[in-house]
Amino acid sequence: MTRIAALSLLVIVGWVSVPQLVHADVDWTTKKQLSLGARPLDIASSADGELIFILVPGEILVYSISEDKVTNRIPVDQAFDRLTHAAEANALIVTSSSAKTLKIIQIEIIHDIALSGLPVRGPADAPITIAVFSDYQ
Repeated sequence: MTRIAALSLLVIVGWVSVPQLVHADVDWTTKKQLSLGARPLDIASSADGELIFILVPGEILVYSISEDKVTNRIPVDQAFDRLTHAAEANALIVTSSSAKTLKIIQIEIIHDIALSGLPVRGPADAPITIAVFSDYQ
């Protein structure tokens, strides 16, 4: 009887320790489809997922998820065919396999701040505006 119990225990442990195949369904929904007007060569996204960079022949389209539109275009040489985003440096890296070149494009996000009705010092048409946000608590 102990042999049967030991054999049964061995079979049960063996069956439990072997990975079992499990079927899982995937639920998906198309969130947005863009018509670019040019053949996309490569894409990358910003670290926060807010911007999508789309390399097309001759330029990089900057698509803003929150604004739901292409907000900027960065001109590049037609030979560039690959794109990646370096999150730590906040830079785009484009490469050309045919020209054997690499280009690093530094990205700086500029935020427009509406100043109408706010206290302002200096000329209204100054080329640079410094905005101070503070909390006295």
